[in-house]
Amino acid sequence: MTNKEKWLLVLLAALNFTHILDFMIMMPLGNYLMPYFGVNASRFAGAVSAYNYAAFVTGILASFVVDRYDRKKVLVFGYIGFLIGTLLCALAPTFFLLTAARVVAGLFGGLIGAQVLSIVADTFPYEKRGRAMGWLMTAFSFASVLGVPLSLYLARFFSWHAPFYFIVILGLVVLPAVVRYVPSVRHHIRAGNHELNVWKTLEDIFRVPTQRAGLLFSGFLMMGHFIIIPFINPFMEFNKGFSKTQTPVIYMVGGLATIVSAMVWGRLADRYGKLRIFTISGLLSVLPVLLITNMPDWSFALTLVPFAFWFAMTNGRTISAQAMLSQLVPSHMRGSFMSFNSSMQQLFTGLAGSLAGMLVVSDARNRILHYHWLGMLSAGIILFCLLLARRLKVE
Repeated sequence: MTNKEKWLLVLLAALNFTHILDFMIMMPLGNYLMPYFGVNASRFAGAVSAYNYAAFVTGILASFVVDRYDRKKVLVFGYIGFLIGTLLCALAPTFFLLTAARVVAGLFGGLIGAQVLSIVADTFPYEKRGRAMGWLMTAFSFASVLGVPLSLYLARFFSWHAPFYFIVILGLVVLPAVVRYVPSVRHHIRAGNHELNVWKTLEDIFRVPTQRAGLLFSGFLMMGHFIIIPFINPFMEFNKGFSKTQTPVIYMVGGLATIVSAMVWGRLADRYGKLRIFTISGLLSVLPVLLITNMPDWSFALTLVPFAFWFAMTNGRTISAQAMLSQLVPSHMRGSFMSFNSSMQQLFTGLAGSLAGMLVVSDARNRILHYHWLGMLSAGIILFCLLLARRLKVE
């Protein structure tokens, strides 16, 4: 991989860091927001899902236009709107306005993920794509090991508004570098055939079994992962008695596990096949999910072990899955397909939050009840994804 390619991945990973951190931080803020606004588990889950439902709508609409434009321009436009939405979250005085601000952030955030993946897929050949996806996943790792813990400490020492201000400040640093150094990506544009490409993509989704399976695979994979995440922090604090000083360490340890594993998974996927690595990491990721949602009264140090293992295995699952999905369509249709794919991920992530809010309840002391139901459901969904992956016919 050349220095120019590495620099591109660093910039895209930095942009992804702020985008992912904004998406991630809403969930662990549950033990701040629920008591502050006096809302129950269901209303909190609704606010978490609002971002995803908005991003789903944007992704669907964007699929009809994104392949007509330079991918960089679409990315920058979406990122500016996303930062404005995040600033509105920081300024929100009521829970209703906070939820509305999450919708604004989601409307623009829905453009970002698909464009980043499309730029990487258009720039790197398939034999390098596993490593490239591994670089991008470091954004998730650093968001976990640095972003979320630091944001939670800011929330503890200042207020829940502080993490959103923090993300906006970081974004204002990243944006000029993206504008200046990320190259234009225009070779996918073919005059006069964009509308044909979009409808061809839609037709293929319904006609081609591998593409139908790919979107369902992508959506259910996100649902299986995010169905337990919104209530990790409330469960660890209100049910297990860990303090607001301790719970950020969960994300720090998990982030370290993903940093260590990211490049390893990427290389393994390129060497031994994406499907094989996805199957191994997917099977291994089920075990810690069941343990986390049925957590015994362990010491905090022992509690960190299944979280580290879960983050590492989920990382391998995600890297190999994204590489497989990127190969399902040709370059000139990839932007539209990846927008559909991103929309499907957002929809199923939103459904995961809504479903979690319906299955669990919080009592008068904000304790989370029936959390183990979410663990069993998550495990079942991931096992179902292992079957769907074989229908993609990608090695």
